[in-house]
Parts: sequence; C-alpha cells; structure tokens
Amino acid sequence: MFFIKMNSIRRKMKKEKFKNVVIYGGSVFLGVMFFVYVISCSWIGVGVREKCVMAKEVYGGGCVEALVSFVDDEGNSLEDRNGAVWALGQLGDERALVVLNKYYTGGECDHDKYLCQHELKKAIKLCKGGFNVSALVWRNGIL
Repeated sequence: MFFIKMNSIRRKMKKEKFKNVVIYGGSVFLGVMFFVYVISCSWIGVGVREKCVMAKEVYGGGCVEALVSFVDDEGNSLEDRNGAVWALGQLGDERALVVLNKYYTGGECDHDKYLCQHELKKAIKLCKGGFNVSALVWRNGIL
C-alpha cells in the first residue's frame, strides 16, 4: 500500500513539474518572440525614416510627397527608387498610388531595367489599406 501511494505521489509530482516546464517555457518563448517582433518592427521604422529623410533633403515637402518624387525621378538609381517604393508601401498612404500604379506592369522583375514589380505590388496593396503588422509598432508619430 505504501509503494502504491508513493508511485501515485511521484506521478503527480512529475505531472506538476511537466506542467510548470510547459507554462514557464511557453512564457519565455512568447516573451522572446515578442521581443524579436518589436525589434524587427522598430528596425523597419528606422529604415522608413532614413528613406524619408533622404527624399525630403532632395525634394522637400512631406515624407510621402518626397518619396513619390524620388520614385518618379528616373535620375535616381533603381536600387534607391526600389527602396523608396518599399518605404511608401510601409507608410501605406493612398497618395502614393498614382506613382506606384504608373510603374507597375504586373510583369516579371528585371531589376537591371525596371522597378521591382514584386515590391510595387506589395506597396500598392498596403497603400490600398492592406494590413501591415509591423506598422503597429512604429508608424504612429515617428514622421
């Protein structure tokens, strides 16, 4: 009888220990994932801010207007213009749709000759109200 009771107590203790490991381990995992999410989103916000400052130095005005002008100026490198397209998508402002649609053909990407069609498609979607999970962290009030 004593051994049966001891085995029962040991099983309960193992179950309780397992439960604690799952709860604490899961909490640590979620905490780390949240930290990575916040850091990643903040990094995106810094990138958007850098693109915005760069465009505003050359074209003046607000961030969206400056980035639109930057994208539309074919004197800028395709790489820099693609970065501005990305930033416009992250900002998600419908005022950018005119210039984004101007360059979007829906064709294959040819980064040596044209703006990235994939990036334009994503930016258009975000400017039409698509959900941007990273913007929840950085968008409000940084620009």
